[in-house]
Amino acid sequence: MDTHDVYDVYDVIVIGGGPTGENLADRTRAAGLTTALVESELVGGECSYWACMPSKALLRPAAALAEAASVAGSRESVADRRLDAAAVLARRDEFASHWKDAGQVKWLESVGVDLVRGRGRLDGPRRVAVETPEGGCRVLTARHAVAVCTGTRALLPDLPGLDTAHPWTSRDATSSPEVPGRLVVVGGGVVGVEMATAWRALGSEVTLLVRGDGLLPRWEPFAGELVAGGLREAGVDVRTGVSVTGVSRASEFDPVTADLSDGSQLTADEILFATGRAPSTDDLGLETVGLRPGSWLDVDDTCAVTGVPGGWLYCAGDTNHRALLTHQGKYQGRIAGAVIAARASGAPLDTAPWGAHSATADIAAVPQVVFTQPEAASVGLTADAAARAGQAVRVVDYDLGRVAGASLYADNYRGHARAIIDPDRDVLLGLTLVGPAVGELLHAATIAITGQVPIPRLWHAVPAYPTISEIWLRLLETYRG
Repeated sequence: MDTHDVYDVYDVIVIGGGPTGENLADRTRAAGLTTALVESELVGGECSYWACMPSKALLRPAAALAEAASVAGSRESVADRRLDAAAVLARRDEFASHWKDAGQVKWLESVGVDLVRGRGRLDGPRRVAVETPEGGCRVLTARHAVAVCTGTRALLPDLPGLDTAHPWTSRDATSSPEVPGRLVVVGGGVVGVEMATAWRALGSEVTLLVRGDGLLPRWEPFAGELVAGGLREAGVDVRTGVSVTGVSRASEFDPVTADLSDGSQLTADEILFATGRAPSTDDLGLETVGLRPGSWLDVDDTCAVTGVPGGWLYCAGDTNHRALLTHQGKYQGRIAGAVIAARASGAPLDTAPWGAHSATADIAAVPQVVFTQPEAASVGLTADAAARAGQAVRVVDYDLGRVAGASLYADNYRGHARAIIDPDRDVLLGLTLVGPAVGELLHAATIAITGQVPIPRLWHAVPAYPTISEIWLRLLETYRG
């Protein structure tokens, strides 16, 4: 550090300006704590510009078209089932704010959070050194807490030729200005299946390569099977039990060739590796506080980092590896913000608003929607996870197509529902749904699991007729026999 370094003192310093960091900063600022938010890229983070928003903007037109084509009367009006790719990409650009963060910066200003542009690194206890865009260094000191909300980055495999093959990561897949003629997608998780869905709908010839024997491996098995069926019906070449052993490309403007484990080759215009995430902690200065660079940060239920003396360091969002989802990161940000505010004032944690002092939902009630065709939605435990956790398990299945509201929603509606119930306590442990529009059913299950609502009470939550939410009644009837 030189004589041009600038020193500032805040109550709270947040490193990372994505949704998690924004929510945490909002909570601490609302509690009267001076708060600085450090961001090296765009305020709003991965979700706003390269993940949730642009990906769902790509997927929604295809879903809307599929809905229209699923009902006699509207089906005839969309006979060719073709999207206007240019219009879809333009709408995607709008949702990504054309990769400019002026709106997010304006919001920060409105709530009184100071934005510090630059790359922030820990510099010992309660200190953050920020390398500014102008090349200087600004040193921030926190009176009470520093919160790491830096998220994750795409994890690429160690493959021959990959470093010169210009592969797509999730960022490229959601921001591409053009529709590739041929696209290979490697990975059968959420990013892989959603991007295969989106680009196939926009006209790409898509091949999806999955190393294991099915898609969505952490879900109930039927979810991956139904999503794979939907992809195949849409024209995606889904191959399981095959992996990429090498990649070659003469230049970024030439086709890319993938060598496969079965001895064959694939040539495409682009190849997307959706093969996992790594924590963005490589260059965060973790070594200055006794932690290992590049590691996930272990936290307790208040999101305080374990193993760091003094209780000043927090980590919310993907970087703590509890639940790598935007909504869970925002939830953790709210929890951590409330905890920091309570501890700064000396108040007991249980006085935090709504009891928001413990991130218990990361264990028992994590909701997720996969926006494929059909949609897949899940919250809580799968049957396998519940059994491994030592829970009593009763599996209740029901064909969603037999629900009156589903048959009205779409001709030949196809879908499935599975409830995981603890028969000893008579409470819901998990719910998985696959079918058109099931994502909007998920929050009811999230409430039931979070509130541990007894099954006998759920009998009195009457679903409106004729809606797909009647699946609740059918599952309860099946459970009772």
